[in-house]
Amino acid sequence: MVAFNLEKTLLITLILAGILAGSLLESVVAQNCGCTAGLCCSKYGYCGTGNDYCGDGCQAGPYTGTTTPTTPTPSGGGSVADIVTDAFFNDIIGQAGAGCAGKSFYTRAAFIDAANAYSQFGSGSADDSKREIAAFFAHTTHEPGHFCYTEEIDGVSKDYCQETNTQYRCVAGKYYYGRGPIQLSWNYNYGPAGQAIGFDGLGNPDIVASDAVVSFKTALWFWMNHVHSVIGQGFGATIRAINGLECGGGNSNAVNARVVYYTDYYNKLGVALDDNLCC
Repeated sequence: MVAFNLEKTLLITLILAGILAGSLLESVVAQNCGCTAGLCCSKYGYCGTGNDYCGDGCQAGPYTGTTTPTTPTPSGGGSVADIVTDAFFNDIIGQAGAGCAGKSFYTRAAFIDAANAYSQFGSGSADDSKREIAAFFAHTTHEPGHFCYTEEIDGVSKDYCQETNTQYRCVAGKYYYGRGPIQLSWNYNYGPAGQAIGFDGLGNPDIVASDAVVSFKTALWFWMNHVHSVIGQGFGATIRAINGLECGGGNSNAVNARVVYYTDYYNKLGVALDDNLCC
């Protein structure tokens, strides 16, 4: 009886250890860095300095590794750079008018550089990766008009300062209107985006419209923090995550435009249509 109880105790201990190990592994994989300026996001998803954090495998921050960083590679498929080809990117931006500020600002090279900082973007199976990329570019086509605009029209005249937010206080004389591929807006987005990427989001929001890599990084930061988790629920869920006010008849024209872009891109990338297109 004693031997049986001892054997049973050992079995329970081993099971609990396995569960704990699995839980720890999951937390490492799922960790979303969001490191403050000057810190690196390690290959395991933690913030810090030194070679353990900034060396080979570093996801974001001042890289000090010995190997050349590569674009994220989805399991079972090509890298983001393989999917977002020159032809794919140029076909989108080529539809912007010649006088558009974004025509010479946004580049595929800047996008790929920014994507290197977000290893989970476009991850998963080959089809899942292509669907996420199609969804991302559907929204970044719609928001700035085929990458025509680097900042919101008449943005200065609009109040995007949430004064009740004491963590990310607005800076006098600075404006937090839409900028970049996903039109980052509000002080409560500029503040944490700047901390995660490594720029003064509250004191220097204008950099989002003057540095193309930073601009794409803000779009990817927003995407990974607010949209990436709902990709599996269909394209309609991504619309709700970006601008829920359009859903439920709020702005059917905008919803339809986003769906048209998404449909075009998933066709070009050769993936099957998901079930939930609208919101």
